[in-house]
Amino acid sequence: MGTVDVYRITNELDDATLDVLVTRLEVRGKHPRFVEMMREYLDTMAIDSAGSVLDLGCGTGVAARAIARRPGFSGRVTGIDRSPHLVAAATRLAGDDGVENKVEFRAGDSHSLELHDAEFDAVVAHTLFSHLDEPRTVLREIVRVVKPSGKVGIFDGDYASLTFATDDPAEGKAADEAVIGALVTNPRIMRQMPQLLREAGLELVAAFPYVVADVGRADFWESSVKSLVKLLPKAGAMTDSQAAEWAAAMFRRSDQGTFFGASNYYGYIAQKR
Repeated sequence: MGTVDVYRITNELDDATLDVLVTRLEVRGKHPRFVEMMREYLDTMAIDSAGSVLDLGCGTGVAARAIARRPGFSGRVTGIDRSPHLVAAATRLAGDDGVENKVEFRAGDSHSLELHDAEFDAVVAHTLFSHLDEPRTVLREIVRVVKPSGKVGIFDGDYASLTFATDDPAEGKAADEAVIGALVTNPRIMRQMPQLLREAGLELVAAFPYVVADVGRADFWESSVKSLVKLLPKAGAMTDSQAAEWAAAMFRRSDQGTFFGASNYYGYIAQKR
């Protein structure tokens, strides 16, 4: 079996692996840098004025809960994910946050939504598109379910830029490729997105480029390294011992103050023509 993006097959994973994903998504979602990137594009979307919001590929509901918690938001968020396990986690976490009256989560496929045309004022796809088999199909569904002049927010990593320093550059390049293959299906999708938006009938109105880098000590990337100990073998990208050895080397570098981990991220705001 070749390497497979574990986030693309969440409906096929065992509960133990899904719990690793839940932990990773929640830790990342609470990191100040991630919170700020999300806040910036939600502000630009004027999300508080939306009465109905669709959160596609909602995972544990990080984006849906962030919208629901906003003091100026009085609408309702519908989150859809292909994994019933993640939907259950999202529902539980919304209750913990006290926003269960503003959100609803359900299992479904972003490629074929069981939703009415022009049903939502806004659509958010937060770290979804890098995991999709058919991004054009999902964009067509987004255009179908959002109202005329409705806003669409797409945020994801440019994972072709994801890299971690190792002692040997050649080994590091191979490890980077293994990590990318285990985490995403389309590592370059955000470079293609301006063209894809245009093809789908959406007008790009704002873009936010970011570089998320830990230099010296692992911070943002710490939870990612921890999760990859389990996810790399599950994806077929490394053996258990290789993944453990790679992660141990990352943490040694962090302890020594020589860690380097970085990736570009992009947020796009588009509007239905």
